[in-house]
Order: sequence, then C-alpha cells, then structure tokens
Amino acid sequence: MSFSPCTRLKVAQRKQNTLKQEISFSGIGIHTGKVVTMRFCPAKEGSGIAFKRIDLPSAPIIPATLEYVKDTARSTTIGMANVMIHTVEHVLAALKAYKVDNLLIELNNIEPPVGNGSSDIFVEMIEQVAIKEQQAFIPIVKIEKPIFYTQDDIHIVALPADEFKISYTLSYPHVNRLKAQYHSVVLNESNFKREIAPCRTFSLYEEVSMLMDRGLIKGGSLDNAVVIKGDSVLSKNGLFFPDEMVRHKVLDMIGDLSLIGFEFLAHIISIRSGHASNYAFANTLYHYITSESHDGK
Repeated sequence: MSFSPCTRLKVAQRKQNTLKQEISFSGIGIHTGKVVTMRFCPAKEGSGIAFKRIDLPSAPIIPATLEYVKDTARSTTIGMANVMIHTVEHVLAALKAYKVDNLLIELNNIEPPVGNGSSDIFVEMIEQVAIKEQQAFIPIVKIEKPIFYTQDDIHIVALPADEFKISYTLSYPHVNRLKAQYHSVVLNESNFKREIAPCRTFSLYEEVSMLMDRGLIKGGSLDNAVVIKGDSVLSKNGLFFPDEMVRHKVLDMIGDLSLIGFEFLAHIISIRSGHASNYAFANTLYHYITSESHDGK
C-alpha cells in the first residue's frame, strides 16, 4: 500500500531490496513429505514477495500477504482457489530479517523444503547470492499507540518503539521442560542469523501421533525437528540453545507478521501465541495502520 504525506502515523523510508541472482535448493516438506525444488528469483521494484507453483499448468502466483492466508493449523498456508502453499513462515522470516522486499519464489510442489526445520537454509541462500538494493523506496511505519490482541491465555501487544523487536514468553505448565521460556530480540540480519535462524520446529511427544493421524509431519524426523517428552529432548544433535523452542516461536512470529506486507516499527510482546493468533494480530495491526494512514483524507 502507499502512504500520503498527511498520514497521522510517522513514516520513514528506505530503498527496496531484492537478490542479485537466482538460487535454488531441493529437499522435502515437513508436513507433506513431498520432494520439492525451490528457486529464489529476483523481482522488480514494488513486486513484493510471492510464490509461484511452476508444477501446475497455469503456474499460478500467490502473493505472501494476509488476504491469501487459508489455514493456520500447525503452520501457515497461503493459497487461492484450490492452489495452496504450506508452511511459508520459515522462508518468510528469513526474507523479513534480511529486508528482501521483492522476490518470486518458484516451487515445483506444495510446500517449501524444510531444511533442518529452521530458517538456516534460507539465510544461506540469501547470503550466497547477496542483496541488491533497488531505486524505489519502501515506507516504514511507526506504531504510535498500544495495539492489543487477547484470546483466552494468549496475549499479544504492539507498543511504540524505534525498532522492530519481539519479546516472547512460551509456557506449557504441564510440561517440565517447557514450563516457561522467554526470549527477546531486535530484528536485524546479524541477530536473526545468530539467535533465531538455527532454531528448529518442535512438538510434544504426545502430539506426534495426533499430527500423523491428521496427515501432517510426513517429512518430519529427528533430523529436522525437536521432540519434547517430559524432561527429555529428542533430536539428532540435541538442542542448539537451552531455550531453542521459544526462539523458534519468535521465528514463526516474524514470518507470520511479514504477511502484513509492509514494514513497521514496534515492540511486539507475545505470550503463548501461535500461527492462528499471529494471523489474527497481524490483521489487527494491518487495519490499525491502514485506517490511521487514511484518516482525514
């Protein structure tokens, strides 16, 4: 969207970015288990982030924005009509952290490759080809009042700040290993690469059979996920961080909030949110920003 000079919100700007060249990676999708090749393709200014299903006859393109979200159960799915892209949050988080604004992501199947269950592979792809600055500008909106979302024991608030920061509290009261974890990070390339990108998806041991019954995690294994069973952690290489699970929740939130489609500054404080509540809060933020931006016009 565009913002006029009479907006009530403070708006800064920076140059838009894409990648310098194409790069591909192949692997399996964590939920579908399907082999897929993903290609990052540089895109022109103002294009935004979009996925293209090149395995389908019409090669449909699905923008990575809120209006195309179709499902938020265990992961975030975007789509239009009967064409879907599952589990977009991990790749979107990396693109958001590196300020990649314009990119066409080609897929020859229904879900991006999982890699090791984190954003590591997507960071590697971005850094291998490098960022290309473009000539057009992108607005950066500053949130100027608290914005809240609450549902049962899930709470999210955006507070005014001069940076984009997420502070997340994870709490599973009945799971000893996950009774409480907290992590806070200011989003930039170095912080994301060091603190967030390596952190893998996780599940409780008791949830695994339920997810399999629902046709999910067909590509999941201890190579690309962490399983929590009581006080024990099951994974191929142990934990990368003692609080890896809450850091992965931060990763998911970065990816989900990127679907708002433009850049904003705020301190996001989240307690126990997941994909569904991230999506609901993203819509709340979007409507606040767009209504404030057009107030009085």
